[in-house]
Amino acid sequence: MHTKRNILLVVFVLLSFILRAEQYSRVVSLAPSITKNIYYLDAQDCLVGCTSYCTVAKNDNKTVVASPATINIEKVVALKPDLVIASTITNPEYIEMLRKFNIRVEILTTPKSFDKICSQFIDMAKLLGKTDLALKKISLIKEEINSLKVKNSNSLVGKIFFQIGADPLFTVIPNSFMNDYILFANASNIANHLNKGTISREVVISKNPDYIFIVTMGIIGDEEKKVWENFKELTAVKNNKIFIIDSDLACTPTPQTFLETMKIISNYINQ
Repeated sequence: MHTKRNILLVVFVLLSFILRAEQYSRVVSLAPSITKNIYYLDAQDCLVGCTSYCTVAKNDNKTVVASPATINIEKVVALKPDLVIASTITNPEYIEMLRKFNIRVEILTTPKSFDKICSQFIDMAKLLGKTDLALKKISLIKEEINSLKVKNSNSLVGKIFFQIGADPLFTVIPNSFMNDYILFANASNIANHLNKGTISREVVISKNPDYIFIVTMGIIGDEEKKVWENFKELTAVKNNKIFIIDSDLACTPTPQTFLETMKIISNYINQ
């Protein structure tokens, strides 16, 4: 009996050690979405480095170690991180350089759905010892998303054109997390036939969307709205259904920003 208890105790200690070993305390983030997720997990005390685009971390006086194009390897190494979290847009050469310093680098792929956004959030939480918090947050966010779906199911939304670039004209396509905005709005994507995001104005006009969402910032969004308003025959123009959404929300794949974007879209289509 004592032997069995001793064995169970040893197993428990080993499991505890393994779980503690996987929780990292000095983390460098190489993408704004990763940084936001770290803050949503209340794990910002673990964050020691970030990119120049990570506004929330910069305002928190975290060390900037990278721009969208380059990484200052010396700065990263000097911070003595035990984990670097990068995205697939990070140059692989920098990844290999960091690994040569025996730094663990985790690469997160661009999620292709809301569900994948949530699963990545939980995976990150495991690394930071925040699994329970992540599961609670995801549960609440999914409840709100499901409520929005029910609300949107009562609306006849029709067709949506979701613009995410102006030069060239670029749109949301199927098999992307942003396409879930359209699906959850109980609408159809006018670009559901495309494999790549580039699209012409002629195609948009021929598809005649009921709503146009422009995901750009500042004057660019306003200018694009004015361009579309010149096409008086468009249903979206006739009904004054052209809206601008902040790209910092819509294009950032985190559970929280997805929910915030979905709320904005739902308010527009149900007003």
